[in-house]
Amino acid sequence: MPNIRALDPSASPLDYFGFELRRRREAAGMKQGELGSVIFCTGSLIGQIETAHKVPTRDFAERVDAALMTDGAFSRLIGLVLRSQLPHWFQQYAEMEARATYISTYQAQMVYGLLQTEEYARAVLATGMPRKLDELVAARMERQRILARERPPLAWVVLDEAALHRPIGGREVMRKQLAHLLSFVDRRWVRIQVLPYEAGEHASLIGSFTGMRFEDDPDIVYTEDLISGHMTANPETVREAALRYAHLQAAALSVEDSAALIARVMEERYGEHPGPDARSVA
Repeated sequence: MPNIRALDPSASPLDYFGFELRRRREAAGMKQGELGSVIFCTGSLIGQIETAHKVPTRDFAERVDAALMTDGAFSRLIGLVLRSQLPHWFQQYAEMEARATYISTYQAQMVYGLLQTEEYARAVLATGMPRKLDELVAARMERQRILARERPPLAWVVLDEAALHRPIGGREVMRKQLAHLLSFVDRRWVRIQVLPYEAGEHASLIGSFTGMRFEDDPDIVYTEDLISGHMTANPETVREAALRYAHLQAAALSVEDSAALIARVMEERYGEHPGPDARSVA
């Protein structure tokens, strides 16, 4: 028997999506199984999404739009739905990130989230032992869509060399991740510099941070601790972060030399015939 749980469409973006999906499907005179057959999924999945028990993917939303001829309504809504799956403390950052015109970030431990492959992101997010890992991965992939916009933000990434060597997800995942970083070499809106081990002590030994600029709003600086994130527009903090970032950029390899290092690590550590230090992880 189909689940007929009533939803309050104002309760959350996910509830609104489910409410609208049921309303549009019924208006089209289709049963859950019939719609599922058209978009290549089960009627059970349709029912789970209509009752907010399952989070839809962007692919699902696009297929529903095509099947129900909804003029992109669900495709426009899915970004809000997926963003709502992010931790509450991170949602405001994601909203600001989507509005930024310039993003500058130093990452000390791992590849920057907007540049992660799906497999790498899954391995990273799994370390937090979340209840809804699939939803968090989908939300991270959705965030990356800002780099594919017609006018994307300029994203300048300084990546610690340690992030290239830490085998997150295993050798194959890392090889694919480093190849993904190299795919940005010709993207004028993304610049990646590697801070090499040889730089020694540097301006942000304390850890990662991200700065964002906007067309109309004040600049902000974002940092994270073990369990949450913190944003500030305090002018002194923003000025100090900008100074430290300038020092990091100066100490890092050039964009071209950084790409060469990434390619070398990819082949020597994660290639078909890895060296002795390219161990696999479970």
